[in-house]
Amino acid sequence: MPTPLKYAIIGCGLIGRKRAASLQAGQLSHACDLDEKRASELASIYDGTRAITDFKIALNDPDVDAVIISTLNGALAPIALDAVRAGKHVLLEKPGALTVTQLRRVETVAKQSNVKVRIGYNHRYHPSLQKARELADSGALGPMMFLRGRYGHGGRKGYDREWRADPKLSGGGELIDQGVHLIDLAGWFLGDFATIDGHATTYYWDMPVDDNAFLSLRTEEGQTAWLHVSCTEWKNMFSLELYGRDAKIAIEGLGGSYGPERCTYYKMLPQMGPPETTVWEYPSGDQSWALELADFEKDILTNREPSPGLKEGCRTLEIVESIYRSSGYPTIDGDNL
Repeated sequence: MPTPLKYAIIGCGLIGRKRAASLQAGQLSHACDLDEKRASELASIYDGTRAITDFKIALNDPDVDAVIISTLNGALAPIALDAVRAGKHVLLEKPGALTVTQLRRVETVAKQSNVKVRIGYNHRYHPSLQKARELADSGALGPMMFLRGRYGHGGRKGYDREWRADPKLSGGGELIDQGVHLIDLAGWFLGDFATIDGHATTYYWDMPVDDNAFLSLRTEEGQTAWLHVSCTEWKNMFSLELYGRDAKIAIEGLGGSYGPERCTYYKMLPQMGPPETTVWEYPSGDQSWALELADFEKDILTNREPSPGLKEGCRTLEIVESIYRSSGYPTIDGDNL
């Protein structure tokens, strides 16, 4: 039985706390945040955890095997670059960087240091998505034709004055926030996209970043991902529909304010007409964080290439940047590492 890996968490906000809850007793060595109180609050929950405000203390600790980076977008890549230079494995919260240039630099150094970097696209590990993956892999859909995805939330008063509305901190708006999840899932089911069309726009919020984005992505074989992300949805929602020649899968909800999570399989009958329908519902808590962490540890212990890793993360950011450029949003400086 291998010795449990030791972790440092850098960024002790909501996502950092979710990540910490997935660790076993004794695994969390350091809790780091610029806000000393927030770091101390997280550290106090776990025995043997040291609260720090300087992440380099953790990187210089030889007992730390891996770091979980869950900061604001603007700090993700700079900290990840220092971590891989220090020889630490990294679970890097999505989108991984402000720009693909930043993330490619992390990729180069990670290869040189022979460390693993997994991008935190935890939606792949939601039970409804895992069931959809199982069905697709079994051939139950037949040849894939297209998918349709929608993801959105309604914001709150002052939303357009928060950090997500500042492109220097966020890299963009709704597309780089929730949109990257849909792009990642679309690529997971359909493969790489040869054609990228669409636009991002700002309809409602008073901010220099997008609040809606509309994408049409096509593979070389012509399979299409039609995606819409929005922070003017007013009622939080998630929907992903996969269409094969023989059947359809509809995934709805993510639990909590997004509504009950379910996966529905519609099997076409020989005579067509109303399909044979099977529904799976998932009322229990969100285990995606723990499942993702388990795969990250397997990456490390078996020397397996993470998926989604830096390759997938870079491709997702390429698509985001292409949409932003064609929509006239300013380019973020990606050379500031």
